[in-house]
Amino acid sequence: MTAKTTLDIERRTGWPPELRVLLDRHPRASWPPRRELAMLARFWLDIHDGFRGFAGKLRTATLDFREDRVTPARFREWFAPRVDMFLSHLEGHHLIEDNNYFPLFAAGEPRLARGFDVLESDHRVIHVAMDRLTAAAQRFLRTGEDADGDAMRFAGEAYAEASNRLLAMLDRHLTDEEDLIVPLILERGEADLGL
Repeated sequence: MTAKTTLDIERRTGWPPELRVLLDRHPRASWPPRRELAMLARFWLDIHDGFRGFAGKLRTATLDFREDRVTPARFREWFAPRVDMFLSHLEGHHLIEDNNYFPLFAAGEPRLARGFDVLESDHRVIHVAMDRLTAAAQRFLRTGEDADGDAMRFAGEAYAEASNRLLAMLDRHLTDEEDLIVPLILERGEADLGL
């Protein structure tokens, strides 16, 4: 298996040993309670929890729609503004990471530079998935209430598949990002990293 395949966001199951050097010294189970973490680590985890929380709500709402527990009209009314806001926040978060934090972290701990490159690559792949989700959501929203049931179901299923794919990538990415950043902050401290 090549490194590219191993580190592809849709195939990897965590970091390879050479990128686990700090995580092995600071495994998740040893992380202090959140209130005792450095401010940036707490903030990072809080932002990620917000993304995970919305992802869970979106999964539940989409499943309710797919299993006919909610009407298409009600589902569309709920998800349209929320997905747009979620995607906007995610894009902004990624821009800040790519332009500010990842270069700083990579310079501060060169052994992890490849991991930060992978995370930036994840952002590009995730943004393609975000565009696909947006396109599928727009098709679903344009499918009128008077469309036949098959057209509504097909558009809804295409949206659901795009959503599920994006959220699966996001789960992997958030975990891997935390597994690089929190141990790095624990090991070096915010001031030493120039934060």
